[in-house]
Amino acid sequence: MSAVRKSARAVTVLTLTCASLFASPVAFAGRESNGNANEAEQSAQADDKGNLSVTVGGVVFDRSKNGSGGSAGALTSSASWTPPPCWYAPKYTPEQLQKHLEPIWEAESTGYQWDAEQRKKYNADDEEKGFNKDKTGKGYWWGSYVNESYPPGWDSCDKDYFWVDQGDPPPADIENAVTPEVLAELAYAEIRVPGTEVTLAPAEATKVNLPTWAWLDGAEFKPVSVTASVPVIGIEATATAEPVSLKIEPGTPDAETYPASGVCEINGGRIGEPYAKGKADRTPPCGVKYLRSSGDGTFPLQATVTWEIHWTGSGGAGGDLPDGEFGATQDVVVQEIQAVNR
Repeated sequence: MSAVRKSARAVTVLTLTCASLFASPVAFAGRESNGNANEAEQSAQADDKGNLSVTVGGVVFDRSKNGSGGSAGALTSSASWTPPPCWYAPKYTPEQLQKHLEPIWEAESTGYQWDAEQRKKYNADDEEKGFNKDKTGKGYWWGSYVNESYPPGWDSCDKDYFWVDQGDPPPADIENAVTPEVLAELAYAEIRVPGTEVTLAPAEATKVNLPTWAWLDGAEFKPVSVTASVPVIGIEATATAEPVSLKIEPGTPDAETYPASGVCEINGGRIGEPYAKGKADRTPPCGVKYLRSSGDGTFPLQATVTWEIHWTGSGGAGGDLPDGEFGATQDVVVQEIQAVNR
């Protein structure tokens, strides 16, 4: 394959469409040296309740049930698993593919032989059947999309455009072609969960050898979900994250956790138990006891919540995805207990 041809294929792979599936371009991120544009289309649509759905890479994401707020963040998989770095989805109608490819061929930047092969592949000289125009409304040309963060493997979806009739599955040998399961994995990457700063009692500063109670408010600590769909072929999947436990790491080896494992399970929609008067002599179900003072500084208490991920999709599909974690660090002041001389 010539260098020019490789360049043309790379431009096709690198084209990121962040827009309504068949909308016209509204912005251009810039042009490559060979004159082809890197499209950066964007579109969003709100329902009657103000919930926003955004189309990214041929997939519509409904984030209306996602976590929100300044402290919300993305999950980190607890296993060696990552969402697809690239995928294939419906990209063009016959006329749109023609409008996309013919200017590239006319520019003659990809070489006569390459252009001729492409024209033959898409039957471009047949005005009625070229680019499958005789199948307009009965299917779509599928193409590749890339995760905009360019993770490892982003360039692995290097197949040329291929046609899929409406109602048919994509070819079995095409990896990462959108299916309900692939959509669930893409939705997983869009999940944002609330912050994990725990409430502590005592709040301002704790004392050496004094049990410190820790808990997360159940009102804010609830499942979140994202739905990913490709409306033009009628498939979707919803990935839901549910909190299951909180792990406390005191920030110093001179401490004990409650329970001893440091992992507090969810109970009644809440992790831990709020402190109240009359509980001073009780052992907290979730908390920490520091064995020495933090001196003039603080201890960095790390609170990490584990979220179970499950998904449901079109046709009754569903299953589990690897657990995700999200954590935060907060500074804890630990003081010596002052003795009273009489």
